[in-house]
Amino acid sequence: MNLKLEGKRALVTGVSKGIGEGIAKTLAHESVAVVMHGLSEEVNRIVREILASGGKASVAFGDLGTDEGAEHVADRAMVAYGGVEILIHQAAVFPEHGWLSAPPKDWSDIYNKNIVSLVRMVRLMAPQMRDRGWGRIIQISGGVGAEPQANLADFAATQAANVNLTMSLTHELAHSGITVNTISPGPIVTPDSETVWRDVAEKRGWDADWKGIERRLCQEVLYSPTDRLGRVEDVANLVAFIASPLADFINGANLRVDGGFMAAVKHFAMH
Repeated sequence: MNLKLEGKRALVTGVSKGIGEGIAKTLAHESVAVVMHGLSEEVNRIVREILASGGKASVAFGDLGTDEGAEHVADRAMVAYGGVEILIHQAAVFPEHGWLSAPPKDWSDIYNKNIVSLVRMVRLMAPQMRDRGWGRIIQISGGVGAEPQANLADFAATQAANVNLTMSLTHELAHSGITVNTISPGPIVTPDSETVWRDVAEKRGWDADWKGIERRLCQEVLYSPTDRLGRVEDVANLVAFIASPLADFINGANLRVDGGFMAAVKHFAMH
């Protein structure tokens, strides 16, 4: 399928190995010029790999937790290719602690980094999209926004808030040609998550074979109706489609890429 993305320009925030890398490379494969923000070591590697494959990629570093840092990232992105039609925001921190172990300042800090960072980038990038009469704003959230975990209370709250922001921003940008959507991945295999799940397997005395670990995770821990964990490309392919002109009628949505995981969680909670 031709997604009609050739010539489009995208800024992807919070890029690292895993989902962010997959999104950037998928967009580049679809002939999108990609500006990446994230950890310098990982982003520079990904840029080199995209350039080596014939794609267009550049970097924009800055702290999205500050007005100055966000402005620097936006300026670099705009200069790189003369504008940006697609903003994909996934910059987030997720410290693991519970309600009573995190002081109010920690809650305030994560709110700034996970929510206000999005506000900053939208305010900086949306006006030039509106001037062009076309744009895409896509934020990457997570299932914990709907089903929070006790050890991720503050992070889960920010994910729920970001889904809420998608709705209000959809109304704010109505009739502008800009669509706003959230994509919420479920259990996705990344280098970091595989390490965590292998630790789970070791503690439970499972064999080290990854296929066997995945099968048992889906049957005994995560209860996946699809009988597998997600792959990075499952998320990246959906992001590319939602970013494309083919998705003009998808707006204000929270799209789950979780193999039915959330439905299963609710099912088991009722029984």
